[in-house]
Amino acid sequence: MIHKKKRTYIPQNLEMKWETLEPLFKELTERPIHAVEELEHWLHDRSELEAALEEDFAWRYIRMTCDTTSEELLQKFQYFATEIEPKIAPYSNELNKKLVNSPWADKLHEEKYFILLRGVKKALELFREENIPLQTEIQVEQQKYQSITGSMSVHIGDKEFTLEQAAVFLKDIDRSKRQQAWEKITFRRLQDKDQLNQLFDQLRALRHKVALNAEFENFRDYMFQALGRFDYTPKDCYAFHEAIEREIVPILHEEAEKRKKALALKSLKPWDLDVDVSGKPALKPFKNGNELIEKSIQCFSNISRYLGERLEIMKDNQLFDVESRKGKAPGGYNYPLAETGAPFIFMNSANTFRDLTTMVHEGGHAVHTFLTADLELNDFKHCPSEVAELASMSMELISMDNWDVYFDNEQDLKRAKRDQLFDVLKTLPWVAVVDQYQHWIYTNFDHTDEQRTDAWLQIYERFGAGFADWSQLKDAQANLWQKQLHIFEVPFYYIEYGMAQLGAIAVWKNYKENPEKGLQQYLDALKLGYTKTIKEIYEAAGIKFDFSAAYVKELAEFVKAEMDKL
Repeated sequence: MIHKKKRTYIPQNLEMKWETLEPLFKELTERPIHAVEELEHWLHDRSELEAALEEDFAWRYIRMTCDTTSEELLQKFQYFATEIEPKIAPYSNELNKKLVNSPWADKLHEEKYFILLRGVKKALELFREENIPLQTEIQVEQQKYQSITGSMSVHIGDKEFTLEQAAVFLKDIDRSKRQQAWEKITFRRLQDKDQLNQLFDQLRALRHKVALNAEFENFRDYMFQALGRFDYTPKDCYAFHEAIEREIVPILHEEAEKRKKALALKSLKPWDLDVDVSGKPALKPFKNGNELIEKSIQCFSNISRYLGERLEIMKDNQLFDVESRKGKAPGGYNYPLAETGAPFIFMNSANTFRDLTTMVHEGGHAVHTFLTADLELNDFKHCPSEVAELASMSMELISMDNWDVYFDNEQDLKRAKRDQLFDVLKTLPWVAVVDQYQHWIYTNFDHTDEQRTDAWLQIYERFGAGFADWSQLKDAQANLWQKQLHIFEVPFYYIEYGMAQLGAIAVWKNYKENPEKGLQQYLDALKLGYTKTIKEIYEAAGIKFDFSAAYVKELAEFVKAEMDKL
């Protein structure tokens, strides 16, 4: 069993309400500091308080997403979002000022604290008192997305299915069954289209106000600063989109033509994209959620004993919720528990191959959480998404050599590996579409719903439109963006998947060439947390932080060659 680290500053059984928290923030704000050692001690105390708050918030979020129908769990989450977080914000700003203005700040070890101080200075630049209530409102509003989508279900035959469960039918070899399932899922989403549009318009308006208050022209430019994107610009993102369009989209068009011929179809419809072209039934790597966990422990153990033990610890401590059910929020995540030093994995398994890849993806995040658990300060564990997603996406590929624990049939194993590599390439255009769409949305603030739809369709078409024929399905195509949780809940957190996907291919290439060295470099990079720049962390993994057209082409050709071997 695992337990929270012993506290040295805050009470062991601190009740998380403002009346008990404020004295601690006041003490940190008012504490005199007379030496660099005292400043470091102050940083440790602040870190302990912030870790406790983060873990408390984590559990409120986890419990709420596990059961979106519970009013009590929603209220507990909203209490933190409305009664605690807004009151912390001004204190955090004062503590940041106290740190950077301290005469002892210059005496802190430059290499050790460079990343932390850079982030604190940026937070001070962006802080505006008037944004606190707006950010609280955003936090509460955006959770409505999960309440709306979590309640969606469809009837197929005489059974009710969540949308994740119903998606299994999209792999059925009977085309009429696939079409029926796709139409039911799509119709159900379209029922709430207007409600989600209205929710998004509210969020867009609130976010724009936040940006204006912080003296930015638009929310896009504000978020690039707020996300700490010190290593690249919007212009670099556009160049990356172009590289994907030029180097990845043609490969996927070729694959779509092969699929069309194999299925003997005149054109591919959206319900033809997930069925196996061999004519065999969908892959079934496990029977239920418990078997998925057990097989994943074995898979990770076969890569390295350390990796398998991490998932075993999570199982023993009930840190998984993997089965799909009505009333559960959609999607999947790994949520680090800052004090405990372990993570929680949430997903919506419907016993599909996609669930296997979700588990190993979130398992990569989980390993990252364990590897950074003992870093000195909580801030050192707050990795940028370009690094966090490198951890997860690399594990999807590294784990492939041990997928025989899920498949005892050699042909099924080959199908699974080829599907995974195809998915690696397919991810990149979707990342470009979602990212470019958000650039458009927030730099064209006064757009209408009609203009937003037109922009989505133009961008989606440019990147292959999913490589299907949507000519008779325009309403469904126009509404696809609403499926992407990130657009509603974590705006601009998406391009990182593309950057990390390239990094993951490079990590896997190293691993294939020298498994022992490749794995060690990967783990060494993750252990750094956020104590180095993104570029330095990628270098520690033995790869480059590079998303130029030449690099995209080189790695795409490597993946294509590996697919051809299968």
